[in-house]
Amino acid sequence: MNLPDRLEILIITLSDRASRGEYEDLSGPGIRRMVTDYFNSEKMETFVQQDLIPDDSGILRSKLEAASTRYNIIFTTGGTGIGPRDITVETVKPLLDKEIPGIMEFIRMKYGSVKPNALLSRGVAGVMGKSLIYTLPGSVRAVEEYMTEILKTLKHLIYMQYGIDTHQKH
Repeated sequence: MNLPDRLEILIITLSDRASRGEYEDLSGPGIRRMVTDYFNSEKMETFVQQDLIPDDSGILRSKLEAASTRYNIIFTTGGTGIGPRDITVETVKPLLDKEIPGIMEFIRMKYGSVKPNALLSRGVAGVMGKSLIYTLPGSVRAVEEYMTEILKTLKHLIYMQYGIDTHQKH
């Protein structure tokens, strides 16, 4: 299998208040900037779509089910805490074909050793349909921390997703 000529990326911000226009979404644009800069540096063409929705499980599920046949990578931001409106993890996890727990566990441990509140995120990563999916917290700082670590493994994961062996043969 070959890599697609252009990677399709979807970023979904979940926020009741931002979706009502009460404040500007900064996390979604932060992901967009970091992922665009990364793929530009790798000389890989991308198309990035952003969406802003309320913390609504039905809307998120519907968007993800449609997106998992089109997009190569999906990032969500928001809804990974334990508040009553934090529904992202419960919505995404049953949709995963394969979970990739290591990256999120590593991020929680790395940043949680300095800032214990980082241990409270329940974000997950995995494969859903043809898409890699990552659920990130909603804060701008957390997005930067998560994306810094995710981008270190993303290219290898994309190759794995397409069955391309990048390991050296001995």
